[in-house]
Amino acid sequence: MTIEILTIPCLSDNYAFVITAPDRGQAVVVDAPEAGPIVKALESRGLDVTDILITHHHSDHVDGVDHLRRPTTRVVGAAADAHRLPALDLAVAPGESFQILGETVDVIDVPGHTRGHIAYYMPDRGALFSGDSLMAMGCGRLFEGTPEEMWSSLSALSALPGGTLVYSGHEYTAANIRFALTIEPKNAALAARAAKVDAARAAGKPTVPSRLTDELATNPFLRAALPAMKQAIDMEGETDVDVFAAIRGRKDRF
Repeated sequence: MTIEILTIPCLSDNYAFVITAPDRGQAVVVDAPEAGPIVKALESRGLDVTDILITHHHSDHVDGVDHLRRPTTRVVGAAADAHRLPALDLAVAPGESFQILGETVDVIDVPGHTRGHIAYYMPDRGALFSGDSLMAMGCGRLFEGTPEEMWSSLSALSALPGGTLVYSGHEYTAANIRFALTIEPKNAALAARAAKVDAARAAGKPTVPSRLTDELATNPFLRAALPAMKQAIDMEGETDVDVFAAIRGRKDRF
């Protein structure tokens, strides 16, 4: 079966993702910041929504859910966060799997940005829907979680196959790269990625999804364990978590 994944710009800098099975006329939506652009994408392709997957409770990821919901639509989200999500038809826990469009989806626990934040991984497609945990060239702010939780989450996602495509929730890549260059100005892979991102944005194209191998080579939040990173920020001998926390603090003040 043919599967396509569409990146749908929403609000000012959010993304929703539409996983489509055109031959079936069906689609699954991952996060719904607002309904309008998603409905337009669905209607233009003649697609019906079978499922809506929610990564976390923030309004810029769920405000469109009830507008998209139909009597036959299944809304999926974290059981631990059900009290502050739109009404769920399937409440899932980390480590569980379920099916969409005949494909397996694994549920991964990724607290840090919020407690109860989950990511969805389609192993057969090499697709990770990470919400505001791992982001292109960044990670989410620690609104509810701790550095230890976010570092654990990022470490788990870093262990996925390198070819994994990371579908993250915002178009923050250019700003994140500007920050990363203050940390690793001599990183050749980072400089090359900066040029590609600038070209994409100048052409009005999204920089999401990104490839996990590129994140590992350029995203400072994934690189906190590396001796070169610790040396770059004068934290040689410090723990990986402390280095991550220091980088996150610098980004918060950037």
